[in-house]
Amino acid sequence: MKIKKGDTVKVIAGKDKGKEGTISRVFPKKMQVLVEGVHMVQRHKRATRRGSQGQVVSKPMPIDVSNVALIVKGKPVRVGYSVEGEGDTQKKVRVARPSGAHI
Repeated sequence: MKIKKGDTVKVIAGKDKGKEGTISRVFPKKMQVLVEGVHMVQRHKRATRRGSQGQVVSKPMPIDVSNVALIVKGKPVRVGYSVEGEGDTQKKVRVARPSGAHI
């Protein structure tokens, strides 16, 4: 998965298309991410004790990683990898596809 926790992303598909947010959690096996403030759903919580009230809680739900694009210098870009170094010192780094700039 080319997107990591802490990245700023823009939603490119779905009901929240155009919104931006920071990734708070990543689910690699499901290929989904949790973006703060995006794809909010309401859950109704039952009262747990006598005398307490139930409530409606808003919480973010995961969205597919293919529906978000990483933002670099204010623009959404695709992400690729580049290998730097020689021999034992090789390192794989993320790069923005159009410009080749390191992320």
